[in-house]
Amino acid sequence: MFDVKTVSMEWGGKTLTLETGRIARQADGAVLATYGETVVLCAVTAAKSVKEGQDFFPLTVHYQEKFFAAGRIPGGFFKRERGATEKETLVSRLIDRPVRPLFPEGFYNEINVIAQVLSFDGECEPDVLAMIAASTALTISGVPFMGPIGACRVGYVDGEYTLNPKQDVAIGEGLLDLIVAATCNAVMMVESEAKELSEEVMLGAVMFAHQECKKVCNLIIDLAEKAAKEPWEIAVSDNSAIKAQLKDLIGGDIAAAYKLTDKSARSNALNAARDKAKEAFASADAQTQMVAIKTVKKVEADVVRGAILKDGIRIDGRKVNQVRPIEAMVGFLPRTHGSALFTRGETQSICTTTLGTKDSEQMIDGLEGLSYSNFMLHYNFPPYSVGEVGRFGAPSRRDTGHGKLAWRALQAVLPSKEDFPYTIRVVSDITESNGSSSMATVCGGALSMMDAGVPITRPVSGIAMGLILEGDEFTVLSDILGDEDHLGDMDFKVAGTSEGITTMQMDIKVAGITKEIFSAALDQAKEGRAHILGEMTKALGSSRTELSAHAPRIETMQIDKSKIRDVIGTGGKVIREIVAETGAKVDIDDEGLIKISSSDLSQIEAARAWIQGIVEEPEVGKIYNGKVVNIVDFGAFVNFMGGKDGLVHVSEMKNERVEKPTDVVSEGQEVKVKVLEVDNRGKVRLSMRVVDQETGEELEDTRPPREPREPRGDRGDRGDRRPRRDGDRGGRGGGRDRGPRGEGRRDRDDNGGGNPDHMPAFLKSDD
Repeated sequence: MFDVKTVSMEWGGKTLTLETGRIARQADGAVLATYGETVVLCAVTAAKSVKEGQDFFPLTVHYQEKFFAAGRIPGGFFKRERGATEKETLVSRLIDRPVRPLFPEGFYNEINVIAQVLSFDGECEPDVLAMIAASTALTISGVPFMGPIGACRVGYVDGEYTLNPKQDVAIGEGLLDLIVAATCNAVMMVESEAKELSEEVMLGAVMFAHQECKKVCNLIIDLAEKAAKEPWEIAVSDNSAIKAQLKDLIGGDIAAAYKLTDKSARSNALNAARDKAKEAFASADAQTQMVAIKTVKKVEADVVRGAILKDGIRIDGRKVNQVRPIEAMVGFLPRTHGSALFTRGETQSICTTTLGTKDSEQMIDGLEGLSYSNFMLHYNFPPYSVGEVGRFGAPSRRDTGHGKLAWRALQAVLPSKEDFPYTIRVVSDITESNGSSSMATVCGGALSMMDAGVPITRPVSGIAMGLILEGDEFTVLSDILGDEDHLGDMDFKVAGTSEGITTMQMDIKVAGITKEIFSAALDQAKEGRAHILGEMTKALGSSRTELSAHAPRIETMQIDKSKIRDVIGTGGKVIREIVAETGAKVDIDDEGLIKISSSDLSQIEAARAWIQGIVEEPEVGKIYNGKVVNIVDFGAFVNFMGGKDGLVHVSEMKNERVEKPTDVVSEGQEVKVKVLEVDNRGKVRLSMRVVDQETGEELEDTRPPREPREPRGDRGDRGDRRPRRDGDRGGRGGGRDRGPRGEGRRDRDDNGGGNPDHMPAFLKSDD
């Protein structure tokens, strides 16, 4: 029934298996990829014809994680997979970016790539496996795909590159999380997150990854030799005559337009040239008109690329390694916690930083289970930023990808949660765009965090590099414009600090680049990043030492784990009372770390003092503020240190005789007490009489010290006593000579206090 074809190899200590012919047989290409116990199914379907009037390549990639793959049921109200999560969107882009350039020019058939995670073992990441599965499915489908590509993840631990580490381990225990996609001949795509690594280390990681990608490519070719479908026949049209006609017609106009440095003026001039071309082909058939319009772009590319390669002249007149003018300012929004306006040429971003408490953390429900992130970066690209009318609403895939790139760049310099226990949200609103708004987000985001008082390790800057490649001749461009991105061969973004790279992303439009080009681009990017850092420093060189007046304050304190129950109370009664009474927010974790937050420092101090009182042990001889909570015949119970109660005996209320405790104190009264004794059961004996109730100062104890008691069984001569005889109760009821009143009893002191028989049992001294 099934014509199953399978290939396998040992790769990174685990077995990589590619299988086709068993599942999704009606798709043009379907592959079940297995690595360890992680399994991804990828199916490719392609339209057999092109829609009328279509002049673009509609490639759509969908990556989906099935919760059953990890034995989980989705959280929340809806118990089925819904719209794409951020991770699914990012992985879809990871697959799309390296395969899109490998389709031939002029191929406009719609292609759908769907990759689904069916099993996840918690170790082998499904994102790289999905890239491999998609490449394999395209290769065997018969569509004109000039692949295959291989993909792998690289880590860097103890000076060694590691293949396919788990994602959180790669950047948690190591210094690098890098994903590379490549053909047998060249690198196609790079995505990375690093902890300030040098250009040499990053280049070495890419080359290490390329060697591993070659192994995957060879495995895919082995499967294709067994199971590939017949390749599609693609009609190749010769448009050289149309291109020559257009060069003669509008070549001069395009060359003149690209000499204009102002984007708006240049755009108007180019539109006029395009309209002129449309008029020239107005009488031609629809197909010829469409070809002519597409060929205008090629004429523009020839003009721009030729000027750069031959004369080193760029669209706006800059040198190939020159960065556009930069202006940065911070703190220009009065009510935000931190803000920055970063402008580089005609690219501009308003970046804001907002600080919150733990409750504001982002909850992520994925295959690995629930997790929380205390750093978010959101990127917005409204249509007015490029002077256009367009959709305004939920973030696009591009917005999500650009935001994540900037997030990776800034993540490496954030303080630890212990040092800075805030949730951080950075928002970048692009207000102008003409080249690399994601790198403007990196620069503006770093400045806004420093303005908010986030103690980042060092400022981060970013730059976008371009490439013009013709045969063996190439030129690398620094800080590319939008047109240089569209007409060039590479979009290479590098961000980092003065100490090293924190993120690197590369997409190319040709069949890969070599080590020589990659190295040249890295070196030139380093110079550009240093220049941009210098311009940023003019606005703000380091993080502010004080938080904004509008930001919440969070103080931390560590208590013994055995005291957590006391702070929380039965059913949370105590902690709710602390929050209600002080107005501060209190969070406590299982390790005894308490976070107290409020915009009012007095509320934080009140909550801290309350908690300190609960967990602190009373110190003999120390004076505390307290409140009378209960009055009994023999004294009053006073609550002090937040959660401790002690007894002030009636004899310790004043230095004169007190008949009733209510003559001195009332319930709810604030008093000052000194700790006299804490017994081995934790019972506390307090005194008011030795403390000035107005000032809280300790007073001299003028009461004469109590005479020491005689040990029991050695009473001495304390009255006549007869030996007890049978039937004699030993003096009770006249059988004992009690003598005058007072004889045979323990004497009271002058103030009438100190009679142990009138004291609670827990305050009596041992006789």
